[in-house]
Amino acid sequence: MGRGVKVAVIGGVFAVMVGGAGYGAYNVVSALDGGGGSSGSEAKSGPPDKDEVAETSEKFFTAWEKGDATTAAGYTNNAAVATTLLTAYGEDAHITGVEITPGTATGTSVPFTVKAKVSYEGTTKPLGYKSTLTVVRGETSGRALVDWAPSVVHPDLKDGDTLVTAESATPQIQAVGRDGAVLSKEKYPSLGPILAKLREKYGDQAGGTPGIELAVRHTAANAPDTPLLTLTEGEPGKLKTTLSAGVQAAAEKAVKRYGESSVVAVKPSTGEVLAVANNRQDGFNAAFQGRVAPGSTMKIITAAMLIDNGVTSMNGPAPCTESAVWQSQTFHNLTGMKPNESATLANTFMRSCNTGFIKLIDEVTDSSLTQEAQERFGLGQNNWQTGIVSFDGSVPASPGPDRAANAIGQGQVQMNPLNMASVTATAITGDFHQPYLVPFDLDDRKPATAKGLPKSTASQLKQMMRLTATAAQGTAVNAMSGIRGDIGAKTGSAEVDGNEVSDSWFTGFRDDVAAAAMVEGGGHGGDAAGPIVADVLRAGG
Repeated sequence: MGRGVKVAVIGGVFAVMVGGAGYGAYNVVSALDGGGGSSGSEAKSGPPDKDEVAETSEKFFTAWEKGDATTAAGYTNNAAVATTLLTAYGEDAHITGVEITPGTATGTSVPFTVKAKVSYEGTTKPLGYKSTLTVVRGETSGRALVDWAPSVVHPDLKDGDTLVTAESATPQIQAVGRDGAVLSKEKYPSLGPILAKLREKYGDQAGGTPGIELAVRHTAANAPDTPLLTLTEGEPGKLKTTLSAGVQAAAEKAVKRYGESSVVAVKPSTGEVLAVANNRQDGFNAAFQGRVAPGSTMKIITAAMLIDNGVTSMNGPAPCTESAVWQSQTFHNLTGMKPNESATLANTFMRSCNTGFIKLIDEVTDSSLTQEAQERFGLGQNNWQTGIVSFDGSVPASPGPDRAANAIGQGQVQMNPLNMASVTATAITGDFHQPYLVPFDLDDRKPATAKGLPKSTASQLKQMMRLTATAAQGTAVNAMSGIRGDIGAKTGSAEVDGNEVSDSWFTGFRDDVAAAAMVEGGGHGGDAAGPIVADVLRAGG
């Protein structure tokens, strides 16, 4: 700190300060009211000034460094909760030798760096991280106080969390790809949360022995610890996955093109997941667990429904009009699309004309699309067993205008890239192979099943996707340009309430690889999601 005084925590335990040590002659009891008590003088109001921010943060840091949990907590606006976590910092997490270096304050916000040691059963490792605190005015006392949040103590902590150093709950795993390559979060950062889930579920079965770790312990039911620092490695168990190191590397690089993006690649002939990557600020595995409208990529399933129900065929009529009305709701096409009232389904599909699909919805029932999705594509039955938590799509039977909206990937339909990669795989092979990340026999999981598509339907879908990726009017031509082999694709843009720019969707195939991507706020499918899928397909062919 600024005074250059560094005091280590004694014995790894936070001591309660008494008397007049340092500046700490502070009435602890007065802090328990959440406002820090009252000095008897008139309470101040308004935001803390520069001097108050500096003084409060300095006193808080000094007490924290000394291991005085109670005094440190007394400089916050939630002393009781802060005391519990700060005490656990020393007693349960065994963190000692704490040194805190404040950064330059911005208003009432103070960034800082923590350097410390974690010592447990004769092993000591250095610990370092950055965090931020904010100084606010106490509501009742008027004192300048640290606005309490668990993230002040460590940025990975949330309400109810605590820190512990102990033997890990499950042994570590060494995940390996289909070619034997080791898949680490250091080399493939996007896999970090997925590897943690695999360790949680399969660590005990992979043959390893637990090590010693500093971890975040969560209060949420069944939530695994989040490791922060490994003191003793233990012996990792080897876990075989379906991932391809080469395709995964391409996926990791591809999602860096755009924020809030996700991509999945699968092997259509087997259902094996070849890659899964996310680039999101929230760390959510949207590639497997997202639940959002897929836009016009849904037209793959809708086209299959129309063909299977005898409404039309690839070379049959699907007039692309300027607009279409379904039960009082008017639907339009993308700006600039020229109508073609003599269009075939293939032409309407490759140009992604909404009205061509809407005008045929009269020929089916409210449940037709749902039946097609469930029975042919294996979607929406909540029974996929991928190896980790995943969402297997939702295509509810919808009356009214939503029957039409569902057909073009809006309305009540929800999907994620895993679902749409699987849809493409089913469309081009005619067979549904439930996607999976680890072998089924590892834990005797039973894959979901579906009857798949008639050969004629699959043949027509594959040809329409080929045209979309190669014909002059195809919406996927630019994104798929230069990719060799047997290729096809479908673009999509999904409007989301409250967002000015639509979500970008794209799914495509190259030989025996199918991939799908989504970029929140990415606009047209070929503009953002398209290049991501194209990069993955180039690596997977």
